[in-house]
Amino acid sequence: MDVDVPVEVVTASAYRIPTDSPEADGTTAWTETTLVLVRARAAGRTGTGWTYGAAAAGVLVGDQLAGVVTGRDAMDVPACYDAMARATRNAGRPGIAACAISAVDVALWDLKARLLDIRLARLLGRARDTVPIYGSGGFTSYRDEQLTAQFTHWVREQGIPRVKMKIAEDRGAAENRDLARIAQARRIVGPDTELYVDANGGYGRKQAIRVARAAADQDVRWFEEPVSSDDLAGLREVRDSVTADVAAGEYGYDLPYFARMVRADAVDCLQADLSRCGGITEWQRVAAVAAAANLQISGHCAPHLHLDAAAATPNLRHLEWFHDHVRIEEMLFHPVAAPEPGGVLRPDPGRLGHGLEFRDDAASRYRIA
Repeated sequence: MDVDVPVEVVTASAYRIPTDSPEADGTTAWTETTLVLVRARAAGRTGTGWTYGAAAAGVLVGDQLAGVVTGRDAMDVPACYDAMARATRNAGRPGIAACAISAVDVALWDLKARLLDIRLARLLGRARDTVPIYGSGGFTSYRDEQLTAQFTHWVREQGIPRVKMKIAEDRGAAENRDLARIAQARRIVGPDTELYVDANGGYGRKQAIRVARAAADQDVRWFEEPVSSDDLAGLREVRDSVTADVAAGEYGYDLPYFARMVRADAVDCLQADLSRCGGITEWQRVAAVAAAANLQISGHCAPHLHLDAAAATPNLRHLEWFHDHVRIEEMLFHPVAAPEPGGVLRPDPGRLGHGLEFRDDAASRYRIA
């Protein structure tokens, strides 16, 4: 396309969806999740992006981002990204502003692919045909039978060979229950499934090491945020003391955050969430930072949002098939990808953009702004 295609309009809307049961991790609990949807339109095509977080992100899109993107060439997504980053300097770039930028950025990439009549993964340049996933849930609020049902569904029915559970209940005040639940999870999934745990920063340094060693016979392969992701020295200390891979990075809102984590040798695998870090534009830069340190990158939550960018990332480890977001994305978008044998997702090359259409009819009851 050799002529400018100006972005005509950018809009945002927010939806609050109740969880199917109370959910909790090591440091917080919730009963609802908010999705902020962004639409960008040009030349009769519409791209969509979204983020999970405060509805205020949608307000920020309207107040500070739509105006700097509208009128720019829809082909020049990095230029739009830089304009948004500059526009939010005084609003506080990390946090809500980064989430808003992320949703707009994804909408613009989706729009560009649709304007070019191509799948987004092809536009970005595929590194693989399928993307590995791991089942993620196992909330600390779950009863034993809920944990059993969820993990059995992923492993036995969907063929996902990797699962993750939440630990560090009540900010690490329930170590014995954490260890009992880890043992229960191993009994459920059997010896051949990779078992991951996520403390959400709920432990102290020595406590995290103590729990990992006490659970050594359960063969835990992935220890996510054993301590706060802001404690880079603590992550490094845990990493040096346990056999599981230590991972963190989901709260990264800008590129320097990830660079600091990598320089500190804090993780074995860098996590990033493109609904927070700056969308696909910044995800690609984060992946390059990880690759420069010989690290892989893992996509945090929002699996359908990540799918095409993940397929275009050579140093990808996997995506998080997070229960809450899988459920919401299956409710509000169509057609969604389903896990294939071996625990992988496959972008449909016959569909344009990221392949998803937002179901306004299904979403209307949850709209809040």
